Amino acid sequence: MRKVIIIPARYGSTRFPGKPLVYIEGKPMIQHVYERALSSGIKEVWVATDDERILQEVSRFGGKALMTANTHICGTDRIAEASDILGLAPEDIVINLQGDQPFFPAAYFQPLIEPLVSKKAKMTTLATPIKQDEDLTNPNKVKVVLDLQGYALYFSRNLIPYFRPPGEPPLYLKHIGVYAYTKEFLDLFVKLPPGTLELTEKLEQLRALEHGYKIAVSIVSEEVPEIDTPEDLEKLKKIRGL
Repeated sequence: MRKVIIIPARYGSTRFPGKPLVYIEGKPMIQHVYERALSSGIKEVWVATDDERILQEVSRFGGKALMTANTHICGTDRIAEASDILGLAPEDIVINLQGDQPFFPAAYFQPLIEPLVSKKAKMTTLATPIKQDEDLTNPNKVKVVLDLQGYALYFSRNLIPYFRPPGEPPLYLKHIGVYAYTKEFLDLFVKLPPGTLELTEKLEQLRALEHGYKIAVSIVSEEVPEIDTPEDLEKLKKIRGL
């Protein structure tokens, strides 16, 4: 069984054009992400892109990249094509590591993958306790609620679950946008039509739940900074003292 990390990366982001090639601490963002992936111990790491500039930059720092179609509307479709190009078998594991997570902890790959083995899950992701009050009402900080077996019941940009006093408030969980799948389920997922919930919340993972498939969620201790906009990058630089 192969384990492959695929990093989808496109140049034409509407909120942050050229984001993968922005320099952070002397390296382009895509190189940070690639090196974090390698630090997991997983030997196969690929960048899947539709832009020659990103392909050349990955080659420059010694990474592996492949070209995919420029018609994909999301990263999941891109990694599905990449997994076909790589010839993965149905039982192989595909990790979808976002290209805007330059400081993803190497230690988080194991809990991400583990339910695929221990629970025979088909799709997994991560979550972390929310520690900052402003994140509770921030629609860009996606929340998730779980069942007693650790599977996602629902993801929302709104605050869930609703707390009705008295009593102790619940532990609110923030979703971390990284996924692992079996190749077989990834192929199935990208063929499913988006449902009402996905289109309403603009959360692709809801497609699996709407069609009756489970997503196993592992809890990790700290959130992972994501860079969606130039403002996110400036905030990260301040945090890291750059």
